[in-house]
Amino acid sequence: LPGFRRIQFTPDLLPSDITGVTVFEADSNTFDFRRGPIFAHIVLGDEINRTSPKVQSAMLEAMAEKQVTVDNVSHPLDDLFLVIATQNPQDLAGTYPLPVAQLDRFLFKIKMDYIDRDAEIDVLNSRTQRQQAPEHLPRVTREEVLGARAAIAHQVALSPLINACLVDIARAIRSSPEVAQGISTRSLVLMAPAMQAAAMMAGRDFVSEEDVARLAPYVFAHRLSLAPGAHDAFSVVKNCVAGPVEALSRATLRGPR
Repeated sequence: LPGFRRIQFTPDLLPSDITGVTVFEADSNTFDFRRGPIFAHIVLGDEINRTSPKVQSAMLEAMAEKQVTVDNVSHPLDDLFLVIATQNPQDLAGTYPLPVAQLDRFLFKIKMDYIDRDAEIDVLNSRTQRQQAPEHLPRVTREEVLGARAAIAHQVALSPLINACLVDIARAIRSSPEVAQGISTRSLVLMAPAMQAAAMMAGRDFVSEEDVARLAPYVFAHRLSLAPGAHDAFSVVKNCVAGPVEALSRATLRGPR
């Protein structure tokens, strides 16, 4: 499989342009499946909101089950399969909102604002140098990434108290008067490896309340459907997280693995 593929989402894109299509081969008198760009280790969906929800939904099975089904035949994806997507919220003309089911497949949503003045000046000053690809950059293999993922899962402790806190957060979000539709159980399951990775990057071998509080808005906010009058899902999540995290901070999280 190719390591990286980019898909430019446009209004005329078809689901088969992503997943692939079955083609009749006249020479062999058989049907041959031609794989689409979804068959890669890392897939970048550029401006994913510029195509119809039907095309966006073509990625649902791939992102949830790591497989693609075409003509009643399922084709497995690689264990390293990962989707990154961008969208431009400033220009609403010619865009389509992502279905709730599609949003639920994305672990994080990170908003990017304009960079500061010094950084913008540095972008202009380093334009010529950046046109040349740097050489001798350190690289990691597929096996190293999968090995690191397995090591984090087995060596970073996740206390049952953390799981209870996540459920309490979910219940607080679902019962909030500012929320019309709360977060799914899927989001709680996906939160676990994210917290373990955050703990590892912080130099800890156990997940703490800091990891919960830091990641929760980025994992849960884009999954909410807000009630009329509510406008900031990020703030809603932070308010709902405060109580369960405060209770969690009084508990002992380091325990036997």
